[in-house]
Amino acid sequence: MSLRQAAEKVLLGNWTGHSTVPSRSLYPHQWSWDSAFIAIGLRHLSPRRAQVELESLLGSQWSDGRIPHISFSPAVARDAYFPGPDFWQATTTGGVETSGIIQPPVHALAAWLTHQADEQESVRRGFLPRVYPKLVAWHTYLRTRRDLGGRGLVAIVHPWESGMDNSPAWDAALARVTPAPLDSFTRRDTDHASPGDRPTDLDYGRYVQLAATYRDHAYDDATTPFQFALEDPAFNALLIASEHALADIAEALDLDPAHHLKAADELTAALGELFADGLFHARDLRGTPVTAGTISGLIPLIVPGLPQAAELLTTARGDRFGLGRVHLVPSYDLTGPAFERGRYWRGPSWFNTAWLIHRGLTTLGEQQHADQLRDDVLKLAESTDFAEYVDPYDGSPRGAQTFSWTAAVALDLLSCT
Repeated sequence: MSLRQAAEKVLLGNWTGHSTVPSRSLYPHQWSWDSAFIAIGLRHLSPRRAQVELESLLGSQWSDGRIPHISFSPAVARDAYFPGPDFWQATTTGGVETSGIIQPPVHALAAWLTHQADEQESVRRGFLPRVYPKLVAWHTYLRTRRDLGGRGLVAIVHPWESGMDNSPAWDAALARVTPAPLDSFTRRDTDHASPGDRPTDLDYGRYVQLAATYRDHAYDDATTPFQFALEDPAFNALLIASEHALADIAEALDLDPAHHLKAADELTAALGELFADGLFHARDLRGTPVTAGTISGLIPLIVPGLPQAAELLTTARGDRFGLGRVHLVPSYDLTGPAFERGRYWRGPSWFNTAWLIHRGLTTLGEQQHADQLRDDVLKLAESTDFAEYVDPYDGSPRGAQTFSWTAAVALDLLSCT
């Protein structure tokens, strides 16, 4: 079986009829930024199915514009995943049970790439006219209700919102949170993955407490007493990339793209305030400066015309991230005190972030580095049976296997010439 066929088999196997689960065992529902990456790969298998993937996710959008990070499937047992729908107590006006937090905004970029995969089919189905107003509402929510620092950047209010759950960048902020008692919940993730690869029980207790506080304040961004509120470089960089995508979508619909380009410029200028010592760092709105160097600080390489791109590229190539000398791009500074080569976002390399860095390198004209990274993604995807993430030193698989976004980004990079 070829790599393309194997990747397609993973995506077909994880397809539920209207969306794709990240993993049949570990993540049995629809996840927000997973679906965006999945659509990017699905467009090479079936542009129509990629459109349906995104439309399905947008069907769980809240009336305030937010896209929740999980859309729960009624076909899955209510206790198959924790925190499940009974914990979140969130239902859309359309009757969809969801979580109450969000994930990084890759969606507009995914929608634009999906449209480009088969413009005729997209126009025939009215794909862009349907998704554009929903994506605008999503970005409006982020830029208004989540500008908690008043500096023009979006703040995350839970580590899960970054998509990089237990990154060392969140350690100091999490330390302020009194964890929920361990006997008050039952984890399900460690039923399907090695506890040594997953966040600790202490961190998980803090995640649960943060989510419960937000829930108990009806997910109101104006009144919730957020103990955890940080401006994350990757989250904001992805919003910038998606604002540029919305500008492209607006033009395709014969609408004025100017306000999207203006938003992208404003966000890019504000993002620059997070740059120091060759890397972007999260800003803690409730505590001291974040010094941890993580993959989040490199993802702004995808931002068009980024003023700091040359310095950022030097950091990526240096000892801290070893671009081209280790596998993919590690999630945390290889020289950092909190580095763990096997534990979730505290060192291992991820395929979706490698895809983002590849996109940035290609945009910057760094084709040799981009090609080397692409080759590594494809080789590892095949040798690990599409692992969730890998050890940056030996490339061994970690987490779940037959993971959807790994198959999706491999399928996309196979199409690169």
